[in-house]
Amino acid sequence: MVEEIIGPNKDEVVIRGKLAYSESLRAWNTLRLKKEILNEFKALKDKQDNFSYKLVFYPDEKKLQKALRKIKRNNVPLPVLMWFVKEKN
Repeated sequence: MVEEIIGPNKDEVVIRGKLAYSESLRAWNTLRLKKEILNEFKALKDKQDNFSYKLVFYPDEKKLQKALRKIKRNNVPLPVLMWFVKEKN
């Protein structure tokens, strides 16, 4: 399988969203993409193509910096930064 990493159109986009819990599957398995994400990554709107995602967690800052240097060296589009935020009720 050949991977093509797609990048955003603008300089910076900040989007807040929610994780959804599936009662029937009893799992946190749904991550809905907001319209702003689809507007930035227009290729995701193409229903003929298949898309997947790749999540990478770095255990420390040193390994993250090493990965960022590799991304810069290989001229790969920058990854999306995502934080999980616990909301207070």
